[in-house]
Amino acid sequence: MPTDRSLDVLVGLNVVDEDLYARYRAGMMPILERYRGLFRHDFRIAEVLRSEVSHPVNRLFVISFPDAETRDAFFESDEYLDVRREFFEPAVEGATILATYHTPED
Repeated sequence: MPTDRSLDVLVGLNVVDEDLYARYRAGMMPILERYRGLFRHDFRIAEVLRSEVSHPVNRLFVISFPDAETRDAFFESDEYLDVRREFFEPAVEGATILATYHTPED
């Protein structure tokens, strides 16, 4: 019997403007929910001991979607891209996808 699985993406960011980033999150959450996405985990990082990326990482989260097609549709939607341009781009100076994996649904 097949198991429902979600597609999860582990992301590391360098957030340089917390206020703008909070506005980004507030603006993108209704869009994310329409695409059946959610944040599984969300952390502020105090210290990075090792990293293979050139930018600092001070935020780490797992964002989850039902599948790759839904993830792509969300990130390519005009509504999301407008919010990203207005708030994310000036608030974040580095973004790295650390892993993409499938998680079985509970």
